[in-house]
Amino acid sequence: MALNASSHNVTGDKTTPNTAPPPELSGDVKNDLLGAANADATGQHAPGRENDKNVEKKEKSAKELEKERKKAEKDAKFKAKKAAQAGGPAKETGGGAAKEKKKKGKEEEQLPKYVEETPKGEKKRLKSLDDPFTKAYIPNVVESAWYEYWEKEGFFKPQFQDNGDVKPAGHFVIPIPPPNVTGKLHCGHALGTALQDVLIRWHRMRGYTTLYLPGCDHAGIATQSVVEKMLKRRENKTRYDLGRSKFIQRTMEWKEEYHEQINNTLRRMGGSFDFTREAFTMDAALTEATTETFVRMHEDGLIYRSNRLVNWCTQLNTALSTLEVDNKELPGPTKLSVPGYERMVEFGVLTHFKYAIDGTTDQFIEIATTRPETMLGDSGIAVHPKDERYTHLVGKKARHPFVDRLMPIVADDYVDPEFGTGAVKLTPAHDPNDFNLGKKHELEFINILNDNGTMNKNTGQFAGQKRFDARYSVVTQLKEEGLFVKTEPNPMKVPICSRSGDVIEPIMKPQWWMRMKALAKPAIEAVEKGDIKIKPASSEKIYLHWMNNVQDWCLSRQLWWGHQIPAYFVKIEGSTGDQNDDELWVTGRTEDEAKSKAEKKFPGKKFELARDEDVLDTWFSSGLWPFATLGWPKQTTDLEKLFPTSILETGWDIIPFWVARMIYLSIYLTGKVPFNEVYCHSLIRDSEGRKMSKSLGNVVDPVDIMDGITLQKLHDQLRAGNLDPKELTRAEKYQKTAFPQGIPECGADALRMALVGYTTGGGDISFDVSVIHGYRRFCNKIYQATKYVIGRLGDSFTPRGKIANTGKETLPERYILHQLNIAAKKINEHLEAREFSLATQVAYKYFYVYLCDTYIENSKAIFDEGSEEEKESAKQTLYTAIEGGLTMIHPFMPFLTEELWQRLPRRQADKTPSITVASFPQHTQEFDDETANAEYELLVDSAKGLRSLTAEYAIKEGGSTYIQALNDATHSTLSSPTSLPSIRSLAGKTVSDIKILSPSDSAPSGCAVYTVGSSATAYLDVKGRIELDKEITKAQDRLVRANETITRQRKIMDDEWEEKVSDAVKEQEREKLKTAELEARNWEASIEQFEKMKLE
Repeated sequence: MALNASSHNVTGDKTTPNTAPPPELSGDVKNDLLGAANADATGQHAPGRENDKNVEKKEKSAKELEKERKKAEKDAKFKAKKAAQAGGPAKETGGGAAKEKKKKGKEEEQLPKYVEETPKGEKKRLKSLDDPFTKAYIPNVVESAWYEYWEKEGFFKPQFQDNGDVKPAGHFVIPIPPPNVTGKLHCGHALGTALQDVLIRWHRMRGYTTLYLPGCDHAGIATQSVVEKMLKRRENKTRYDLGRSKFIQRTMEWKEEYHEQINNTLRRMGGSFDFTREAFTMDAALTEATTETFVRMHEDGLIYRSNRLVNWCTQLNTALSTLEVDNKELPGPTKLSVPGYERMVEFGVLTHFKYAIDGTTDQFIEIATTRPETMLGDSGIAVHPKDERYTHLVGKKARHPFVDRLMPIVADDYVDPEFGTGAVKLTPAHDPNDFNLGKKHELEFINILNDNGTMNKNTGQFAGQKRFDARYSVVTQLKEEGLFVKTEPNPMKVPICSRSGDVIEPIMKPQWWMRMKALAKPAIEAVEKGDIKIKPASSEKIYLHWMNNVQDWCLSRQLWWGHQIPAYFVKIEGSTGDQNDDELWVTGRTEDEAKSKAEKKFPGKKFELARDEDVLDTWFSSGLWPFATLGWPKQTTDLEKLFPTSILETGWDIIPFWVARMIYLSIYLTGKVPFNEVYCHSLIRDSEGRKMSKSLGNVVDPVDIMDGITLQKLHDQLRAGNLDPKELTRAEKYQKTAFPQGIPECGADALRMALVGYTTGGGDISFDVSVIHGYRRFCNKIYQATKYVIGRLGDSFTPRGKIANTGKETLPERYILHQLNIAAKKINEHLEAREFSLATQVAYKYFYVYLCDTYIENSKAIFDEGSEEEKESAKQTLYTAIEGGLTMIHPFMPFLTEELWQRLPRRQADKTPSITVASFPQHTQEFDDETANAEYELLVDSAKGLRSLTAEYAIKEGGSTYIQALNDATHSTLSSPTSLPSIRSLAGKTVSDIKILSPSDSAPSGCAVYTVGSSATAYLDVKGRIELDKEITKAQDRLVRANETITRQRKIMDDEWEEKVSDAVKEQEREKLKTAELEARNWEASIEQFEKMKLE
């Protein structure tokens, strides 16, 4: 989970290249994830550490060598058996990374491809846990069969009461932010799916009527662009060669192919979608909704037609909204690659030239421009009224040198006399500022460009030239005419089409527009009043800034793929008519309705209707998504019962594109807000903090993470794309650095858990596949723990019907039930507050630390040495702990938890068919037991101290230890008959002797020291077992480092840090400080002991 914690940047801010771990459970959680599970890495890709630096290669004993020999023989037999079954030599299988050389016994590598035997849709037929495929956690084995079962059983459909109402708890609905049908999903989609499904599953398990509604967006410009490129590459054809109807048919076929891939990936991710309600922005229902919206808003005067400047992309041949244009900042002269040009085009240059004053031979006015070619469309010149240099020219006209045109010189306060020459050329048809001045001074609007970016007939001798070729031609001609003055550097912004990379041209076009002022007001109020909550606060600021400055929206797109605008031009017989005239247009839900409107509007006139060939901006139909997918404009049951939806979970970067539009369209069309909450997740960047980009090679398909992929196949995917050779080389270089051995198989559960864990509500996410693979190891930990529990419970075990205290639970049992109770409380609170990362940390810590490493370890002693009554009580508690843990972690890891939950016996009278509809653990006062928690934590911390000491000083056996209580209460707890067995069980086999000392006993000498909080001190006798000088030097060095960490942590944790940093990051940094302070105390105490030993 490599969030850039060093910068603590807010959502949307660029991350720096260095990355640090995001909030962790403790100072060494990432080490737990990436390393600790190596100890139980059966079937995992866990490399040996013999060649690590500072890791001494140990000589193996005869006993160890004999054990390895027997294991090798067993492996050889197994491999031979499998080879015989396969009819040939055993081969390594799986889609994972290039295999490392492994130790013997890693059976997963030698298994043949897994074949699921369960008929599709049936409940999975679970194999024995002794089966080679189920001995250890293998993602594709665990994840098979379950999704088809969930779908067939209808678990993902919203459940209503008998009277048709939603359940008493209420409804919780998320319509998926519809992915574009332009290709495969990426990790940004995977992040959104993981977060949304966590919320859906959590609410379903808490008794809500839930709906996670799937669907896709037709993505007009993006899809048409991709299909046109494909046609050109495969068939050397354009869309015009096919014609509109066949092109749309071909695009729909292409869409179906990728649509299926998208849905398969969503299923693989475990998203609990109700696919019976799946929507597509161009299906019949949403097309009806789109048409209804346009016609209704046109009838209400909110949609109008006007000939205004638009952002024109000559490559795509369509207008774009401002949101689809990226402004590239240039510091000065810069050559850019422009589509359609062999040579680079220079920008960032101010060109000075002169216009002659009409009627004179020696008077000129000098102007400056960054776009010399646009002088061919100049129709005026403006100066400041108080600029004395030009007052004598105001009212006169300048003579154009290349076309027969006189241009009036006007005075206007808008002109900045300090910029350039103080005289501004006016090209009203090709510049937004000039457009306004042209209207004001009644100048001529002269279009000089064809739609394809070539100069038109209004440019005289330059007609037919491409616009940037004309740029150079104009300058050359100015020089020949003696009108060129000079060029100089000029910082500027160049508008670039976000889809094609083309330089945008402002062009006059008759288009359909939406009036925004009246729509924006209630949409702003809905957020300001709290009807819609936008999180985090930085995203709310983006929304309000956009809405308070919103401009009218250009709706028309000159495409074929999309919703054809339901507007018709009325061609009146005997009249030429102007298509720019809004009065000559009618709209209709059908052509018959449009005809009826025209007849009323022009009574007695003969006319023909011509439908507008343009389509609507993709975001127009997308803006209807939350309510149109539930049936609007029809009054359906879904719309009545499930609208408004509950939450929109999306990226902050599409707030203006999509979020804002859904809000104001919903309020206008339905009278309701579309959702009650917006949660904006961070953007995913690569492990170096860079934005994901195909040209960088850092875009990762979530399927490749789930299944695993070799480095060579990653390269092959790049080469199958459309990257140019330079980009391809750079992309392959990154892949070799980031994935030197490919990507190991991680599975859906590990991917989901990691992505949710990344989500702190803070800065953008720096993505690291190694962390996801670490969560695969966590999956194996859960798998092995449950396997152990099932083994201990036995076939005859029956769990009690209800979870309840009997009053006979031992201290360890009271402790784990308390931890389960507290974990349930915290996860519910964190998910309610959308603190996703903190929720994963609680779940991780409960399972890994409290259950696996503590209670299960302690339970082994009870099962080995306890009475029958104690064993039965331990079984009941163990069952409750594992059942609660699985249900608690289910929203994050649905496949693994279902697989394991189905293997557990059911409680009496419990007929729950699947964990997906089981009850989520809730906090119960009965199990709160702070006393038991404090007492058992003392035992756990004491054992941890002993383990730490024996590990630090490489004591492999015969460790003689002491635990000295520092107060009477602690001594009483440590002296309890059940305490010492618990400590022994948790301390491990390296400790042979533990003595409990009272506060009044003398501290033992010749020992290394570990402080157990403020209540006890652990000692390890190291006399004769260490080199004193060496250990003193090491301890002093460690003490210096610990103190440096303390100083650093205290420095960053100032008042400003306290205000700006998220709770998740605060927890991480405080844990670092706490750990460093503990280490410092331990090293100080040990140094003191060692110095005394030298004097003895």
